Amino acid sequence: MTVNVVSTGEAFEFTPENVAWAKQQIAKYPEGRQASAVMPLLHKAQEQNGGWLSKEALEYVGDFLDVPYMRVLEVASFYTMYNLKPVGKHVIEVCTTTPCWLRGSDEVVAACKKALGIGFGETTEDGEFTLLEVECAGACVNAPVMAYGGEYYEDLDADSTTRIIEAIRRGEKPKAGPQIDRQASAPVGGPTTLQNIARGEG
Repeated sequence: MTVNVVSTGEAFEFTPENVAWAKQQIAKYPEGRQASAVMPLLHKAQEQNGGWLSKEALEYVGDFLDVPYMRVLEVASFYTMYNLKPVGKHVIEVCTTTPCWLRGSDEVVAACKKALGIGFGETTEDGEFTLLEVECAGACVNAPVMAYGGEYYEDLDADSTTRIIEAIRRGEKPKAGPQIDRQASAPVGGPTTLQNIARGEG
């Protein structure tokens, strides 16, 4: 597989605040094992760089950790949480792994494509939205799921998906979590066991 990494031609470096944060992350690992901090540092670099990792950002993280650029690229190109090309202001990630697919992720994907007019890996012409396909969001009990702005939107269908996108367009923060009558990850309809409150003596 060929990995295309975009170069901006401009140097990248952490802000002083992020340098201090990165040093704290590295300090969590044994001496000589600073490469173990590559994932959090990549996440911070992506956050600082507008949601994606340029070639310069990858090189900077490698230099910061004193590891070869290729080792950093191996990590960044393996995990779908890292974007190796510019993304829109709003990044919507839809899980299509088996549990989500079994519970209707095809319907969610179709609603996203219709509402945004783009496919997976694409960005709208105005630069506002990017649509991404991800592997297992880890919220299978509330499938189908999509992520946006650090929040999960769960128990989706076409209508709720469209409503969320429309709310984002209006500059609103949609209500995260289950989009049906479900409390967190409890069974649909509420708990069926352990409903009585245990009372201590006296």
